[in-house]
Amino acid sequence: MLIDNHNRVISYLRLSVTDNCNMRCQYCMPAEGIAFSHQSDLMSWDEMFLLASTFIELGIKKIRITGGEPFVRKGLMEFLHRLAAVEGLEDISITTNATLIGDHIDALKALGILNINVSMDSLDKARFNFITRRDYYDVVYNNVQQLLQKGFNVKINCVVMNGINTDDIIPFINFAHEHNTNVRFLEEMPFNGHSKSFERLEWNFLKIMDHIQQQYPQTHRMQDAAGSTSENYTIQNRKGSFGIIPSFSRTFCGTCNRIRVSAKGELQTCLYTNESVSFKVLLQQNPHPDLIKPLILKAIKSRFKDGFEAEEKNEFKKSMSLIGG
Repeated sequence: MLIDNHNRVISYLRLSVTDNCNMRCQYCMPAEGIAFSHQSDLMSWDEMFLLASTFIELGIKKIRITGGEPFVRKGLMEFLHRLAAVEGLEDISITTNATLIGDHIDALKALGILNINVSMDSLDKARFNFITRRDYYDVVYNNVQQLLQKGFNVKINCVVMNGINTDDIIPFINFAHEHNTNVRFLEEMPFNGHSKSFERLEWNFLKIMDHIQQQYPQTHRMQDAAGSTSENYTIQNRKGSFGIIPSFSRTFCGTCNRIRVSAKGELQTCLYTNESVSFKVLLQQNPHPDLIKPLILKAIKSRFKDGFEAEEKNEFKKSMSLIGG
């Protein structure tokens, strides 16, 4: 079992398999994009598998595959086949923009990978294309429908941006009801590769909640899962649910159970801090779990108390695509 220096049990690894993405979302990067890593700078699939297996051996129970967009990297499905066979891993989930998942839906279901988070920030086609700077709305919407129809546990992630997509909040609430699924509204974060900056957040979790309750006052707080970053709610006499993730306000840090590894093998013990360990060179020199276990344990015992302390002690302005979400 992995326990950090603040007595939090770490059981959840967010593993980025690439920093590349086929979208250019406004809250993630500038219109011209960012300098994506060269293939040679990324961990190989074998290195990634060894690292993931080591984390599982130390106590990680859940791995979320992230990017960039995970499905842009060739070899992902073969990696997932290997990972799904590792004893001790209880859940594999994926965060995706759903542009490329269509051809893999049946294979994912066969592997038992049913928890899919889809980044989708508008139900309006023109607004969606404006936010993502790409024309993929129809593909994304159709793939979401396929996932729902085939029994996947789909969560829609919507980053709420002042003056851009706040009109989508209520339509997403209605979408959750119509499809008996879950939509989560995320506070915008400053990890956008300098596409813009802000000191104060206009639409924080309190304002999002107030906006929803004005339309649907009969909301009921659900029992959140251990380590959940979202506050989750149902609405009386309606199917589905919604959650709000205070990612900028950081009210969930006290129960944080997750760590991140980038596609380049860099360990981040907090979303708001710099890398604490780089595994790629170590794995190239000596690909053995005993070499990296002490480094993982040391990093876990050196975590910041919360995201505010981490931000105070780090100058961290990367794109979300480089962090892994």
